[in-house]
Amino acid sequence: MNPTGLDLPPLAAAFVFGLLGGAHCIGMCGGIMSALSFAVPPSLRHPVRLGGLLLGYNLGRIASYVLAGALAAGLGTLVGLAPGVRLALQVLAATMLILMALYIADWWKGLLRLEALGKRLWRRLEPLGRRLMPVVTVPQAMALGAVWGWLPCGLVYSMLTWSLASADPLRGAALMGAFGLGTLPALLATGLAARRLGGLIRHPATRTLAALTIIGFALWQLWGLWPGAMPHEAGHAGQH
Repeated sequence: MNPTGLDLPPLAAAFVFGLLGGAHCIGMCGGIMSALSFAVPPSLRHPVRLGGLLLGYNLGRIASYVLAGALAAGLGTLVGLAPGVRLALQVLAATMLILMALYIADWWKGLLRLEALGKRLWRRLEPLGRRLMPVVTVPQAMALGAVWGWLPCGLVYSMLTWSLASADPLRGAALMGAFGLGTLPALLATGLAARRLGGLIRHPATRTLAALTIIGFALWQLWGLWPGAMPHEAGHAGQH
């Protein structure tokens, strides 16, 4: 029995979305990852030590995503009790995935407006992150990652709407955790200066493939919400 109550496809999809969004993650967090690397004195700049700091930072960041997912899903339980509202949240989640895809492919930057909504909170949190610099220990790196996880990000906000629509804190936390794990390869590669992988992730063809994949999944989600399109969904709905 799956303790999250989620079938594998949603968790796998969330992981893939994080993986495909790597190009955007490099742009948003690549600077801080490089700063973590250069903050370590040259005499201590050993690959194992750097790897530990970068992994600690990312674990802290993902922990913030998990918390945000649980909070969003908790809100979903309050507003999504009526069937009509629940359906509207699911449509919103699929729509946000499409907007996220357009954002990743550089076809439309409307999500930047959504990021602006989180700047007020970020202005309060950023000073806390700066006090943790320079990072020389793993606990420091984890604490910094936990703060940086709240950086305004349209990609994260898009995924949070999926958690919101789940209306289940455990499901929402699991979705955001899977998404966060998906972002790991790109950010670890940036921090460890893996230029080839970073270049591949940022390549326009990679961005386009990622966007089309996400759009395809979102359309499949919307099709599943169409009355009578996927009869087996009724069985799942009864579990919520």
